[in-house]
This record gives sequence, structure tokens and C-alpha cells, in this order.
Amino acid sequence: MRIILRLTAVLTFFMIAPAFAQGTPEQREACEGDANRFCEAYIPDAVAIERCLRANAASISAACKRELGLASGSRGKRRR
Repeated sequence: MRIILRLTAVLTFFMIAPAFAQGTPEQREACEGDANRFCEAYIPDAVAIERCLRANAASISAACKRELGLASGSRGKRRR
């Protein structure tokens, strides 16, 4: 019985984890164009897209930098 409960918990985690990786609506709006331009190969993996955007920080828009916390003087925003 414990094995079934553990398996259920693990499967539930994997079902809801992608929802947390999507970023905020503000991040998606600010970074969608940059993601399509620089990180198209990583779509639809939100975590890989964020890594790609951070790797291309010198080239992405100011709005996207702000949303990712890369703008100078920015504290950064955490994903919800």
C-alpha cells in the first residue's frame, strides 16, 4: 500500500511541475519575442528557454531583462 501511495505522489508531482515552470504572464509577454528569436529550438521547454534567454542576456529586450531580473539595479522576479 505504501508503494502505491508513494508512486501516486511522485506521479502527481510530475503532472503539476510543468505548471510551475511556465513563468508569470508578465515574463511570457515580455520575453515571447526574444524566445522566438533566440531560443526557438527549446520551445516548449520553459526551463530551457529561460536558460537560453539568460545565456543571450546581451541581446534580449530590456523588458525581458527586467522580468528575468537581469537589468542593472533589478532585484529580479521569482516565478510563481
